[in-house]
Amino acid sequence: MKLTRHNGRSGKNGAYNPKHNDRQFDIRNSDHIDEERANGNIYWDCYQGLRIGSATDQKDEITASFEQVEKAFYSERYFAFCEAQHERNRQTGHSNRDRSTEDLRLDKKTCPEESLIQIGTMERSVSPEVLAEIAVEFFDESQKRFGEHIHILDWSLHLDEATPHIHERHVFDCENRYGEIAPQQEKALEALGFDLPNPDQKPSKLNNRKMTFDAACRAMLFDITLRHGLHLDQEPEYGGRAYLEKQDYILMKQTEKIKDQDQVIEQKSDELEAITIRIEDTENFVEEVADAAYEKAVEVVTKTVQEEVRNEDFDIIAGQRNAVLSNPRLSDSGRKFAGRIFEDVMDKFKGMTEQITNKLIAIFHTPTKKEEIKQPIRESIRDRLARGRKEADAYNSQRRAGMTAPPKKRNRNRESR
Repeated sequence: MKLTRHNGRSGKNGAYNPKHNDRQFDIRNSDHIDEERANGNIYWDCYQGLRIGSATDQKDEITASFEQVEKAFYSERYFAFCEAQHERNRQTGHSNRDRSTEDLRLDKKTCPEESLIQIGTMERSVSPEVLAEIAVEFFDESQKRFGEHIHILDWSLHLDEATPHIHERHVFDCENRYGEIAPQQEKALEALGFDLPNPDQKPSKLNNRKMTFDAACRAMLFDITLRHGLHLDQEPEYGGRAYLEKQDYILMKQTEKIKDQDQVIEQKSDELEAITIRIEDTENFVEEVADAAYEKAVEVVTKTVQEEVRNEDFDIIAGQRNAVLSNPRLSDSGRKFAGRIFEDVMDKFKGMTEQITNKLIAIFHTPTKKEEIKQPIRESIRDRLARGRKEADAYNSQRRAGMTAPPKKRNRNRESR
């Protein structure tokens, strides 16, 4: 089973009305309330003490409802503060800011806070007697520890609904800077010694003394339930039918949110790493292609130079050889000698073209010259890749648009022709 302690002050209709708690309305109009079991409800307030039974059955014995009790408490305890504030407002010309004790009781910031305490659900819960004992011990312990600044106004044990539960209302107060007792929650908790959950950070909705106080109250309740032999599930929940500790729920949700954000960050990191790898792979691909293109270009250039030089000069040498050897005045021995000379020249020239080729290769493979030639190649490859991606994206967009586009309406005028 779970222990519920849910706190609240107001809803869509303003500050919570205690009439529900002491059944100061016609319960016959409420489907969720069992009129017969309502006689077993228990009520307590700070002026009249304990009573049992339906309020409608004991009107002669009741001197005040919960609402009247709270009005009386606010009037008695905060009247001096209101009067002094009226005088200060008058002196500063802001009498329009005057507030009565009833205004304080109904204001969302200074009205009583209501706690709902429940153990279990409608399917399984503790007995009303055990719940009442635990609640009374908790209220007594709270007043011993916090009674100087936190005042329990009233509480009720409801047995006439699906699950036994308790509504308890209290108010926080302490002296203001003028020495007057005024309802102020955060100052009251500070006076009781409660710190912020994160003292190094500024107070906020997720960092206030009320969170520390609620955690202390929850721990007190669990200690008391253990003394009664109850081992309850301490994991908080909130929402739906489960009335559970709101601040614990907020903290739990913040933890879940942080975990979700961590997962998103991890996912984004993985995506970034993948993108980085793809970029690195692309650059490696560009470099490999540039290297291959460069080597091929050097090979083609040197081969072309080699062939052009060889063909052009060979043609010159061959022309000279033919002219000399065809001279009719040349003797046979002279023709043979001239032929050997031209063969030697041709062999030497072959060696020279190889030297030229090796010299070109050496020049092309110097780091400066290699980088100078490869850079335009890289840029050309990147441009081609970018154009390819752009064309692919455009093609895919057209395909998606064609798949999702609604069918065209027929032109009725055209059909009628």
